[in-house]
Amino acid sequence: MPLVRIDVNEGRTREELATISRTVHDAILAEYGIPERDYFHILTEHPQGQIVAQDAGLGFERSSGVVMIQIFTQGGRSQDAKSALFAAIAKGLGEVGIAGEDVFVGYVENTAGDWSFGFGRSQYVTGELAVPAK
Repeated sequence: MPLVRIDVNEGRTREELATISRTVHDAILAEYGIPERDYFHILTEHPQGQIVAQDAGLGFERSSGVVMIQIFTQGGRSQDAKSALFAAIAKGLGEVGIAGEDVFVGYVENTAGDWSFGFGRSQYVTGELAVPAK
């Protein structure tokens, strides 16, 4: 569990998309110690011009190769843990050719009761799944 949404501009191969997803997942595995099968990613390609990602006033330019990542996960991790995750994602994506300025991460926290993994039940609340340790 985290749920990860990855948005990119069209033009990457299926293999490149899979590598981006896997690289983000590997960073989460390494930094948060989640189980391998907690792999929930949604990859969406957009026509050029549908992703707007400026620099928030930091003074750099992004390319059309920008990777927008949204991570939805349970709250409770320290800022140091989140910062380490952001760095691990950027490092991993850098190793597969994505520039640091093209890695954008938004991190959204929620609670155990905000998840249903199927059947209309909140498995963390019903006890079908153990609430992950932070």
